[in-house]
Amino acid sequence: MEIKYFSDTDTVLVNFTDKEVIETRDLNENILVELDKDRNLVSMTIEHAKQQANIANFSYQQVGVGERKQSYILK
Repeated sequence: MEIKYFSDTDTVLVNFTDKEVIETRDLNENILVELDKDRNLVSMTIEHAKQQANIANFSYQQVGVGERKQSYILK
């Protein structure tokens, strides 16, 4: 998984896999998803990310062996 934030456009791109994209769907005017041939999620784009996804306070937690938590604040 790879997450990229483009501050100049306030856009987040989340890549879940590197499979070939077959279809793109708009979930709403600010969020689109890309699917592979089996209709599995490949990536998600979020425009106006600070407003749509509270990306300014991004964090994740890995649960299980070697558990850790990471937090990031975007400016």
